[in-house]
Amino acid sequence: MSKKHLRSLSEKEKEKEKTSSRRFLPRLISWNMTFACNLACPHCYIDAGERAGEGELNTDEGKMLIDQIAEVSKPILILSGGEPLLRDDVFELARYATAKGLTVAMGSNGTLITDSVARELSASGVKAVAISLDSSIPERHDEFRGVKGSWRRALEGIDACIRNDIVVQVNTTVTQQNYDEIDDIMALAEKHGANAFHLFFLVPTGRGVKIEDISADMYEQMIEGVLEKIATAKYNLNVRPVCAPQFMRIASQKGLNLERWTRGCIAGLTYCRIYPTGEVTPCPYLPIKLGNIRETKFEKIWLDSDILNALRDFDDLKGKCGVCEYRVVCGGCRARAYGLTSFVDVCGGLHEPEDLKGDYLAEEPWCPYIPSGGKENPKH
Repeated sequence: MSKKHLRSLSEKEKEKEKTSSRRFLPRLISWNMTFACNLACPHCYIDAGERAGEGELNTDEGKMLIDQIAEVSKPILILSGGEPLLRDDVFELARYATAKGLTVAMGSNGTLITDSVARELSASGVKAVAISLDSSIPERHDEFRGVKGSWRRALEGIDACIRNDIVVQVNTTVTQQNYDEIDDIMALAEKHGANAFHLFFLVPTGRGVKIEDISADMYEQMIEGVLEKIATAKYNLNVRPVCAPQFMRIASQKGLNLERWTRGCIAGLTYCRIYPTGEVTPCPYLPIKLGNIRETKFEKIWLDSDILNALRDFDDLKGKCGVCEYRVVCGGCRARAYGLTSFVDVCGGLHEPEDLKGDYLAEEPWCPYIPSGGKENPKH
């Protein structure tokens, strides 16, 4: 066979791979705009502090990022941090992204959102704001967030958004401290007019490695309890467990309609994260370097990354995840698998995007389910 023919076959294979990658267009992108934050949360995955960090994308680079994303798809762009409202250009960048056809949302601790800020957010095209609320008890939330009065100000931020026609999603991270009050937090969120409730499960990255996590059995029980509330329509909230993709398996076992959700773990499939310095990673909790938008266009990173393409082949999963009959709808938490196999020194809590050190395809370590009768993985 001639070298020319071999080269032609290689080019065809590359085109085939790129065509396959285009099936997984980004629908959700989280941009950590800044390291700066006015709170001091113990589970922060980027170890945010009082001041902006070195090397953050400036305004022009932020617009370049938005341009590059818009060339690939028109996803929901979540402006996050740190605390994104500490960036002077946040409204300008929100307006720019909106003009480019992206749907703009924000992840915030809510403490800086007044009526005037909410009006400016709305005018900038921000459609929804996710506000963190980690307890129904003011003192407990304040202790977790590291600043007295943050609970009250978060609720005031929720109210300000609602008054200015911004959809509110409440985010809660499950911990040993608030495990027994999730029902009360959901009731509080609904009382204040929230539209959605996302229940986050801890992933060992950033400062989160220092927090004692709940057990695997507690995870399972919490997911079952939350799904039971969905099944009985106890709350008028759109509910989704986050960083606990096994909820799709449990929902299926309960006979719930899975169409209300996408796949359990969407890291690298329809979702990715942009670090403040421009590094692209599969998700905020999976800090593997895929490329930097200052050096490589987002389209090339998204389509050509070997790591992303491995994540998109569900038969590449290992251990019991690789033979599980639910691997297509669940997939296991790739960040938790990586975090518990990387043994990375995260001294001080900062977990920057890094070269590959762990196994992001390993089995989900916090899922107790034993696959039964699933189709054997052809790759293992």
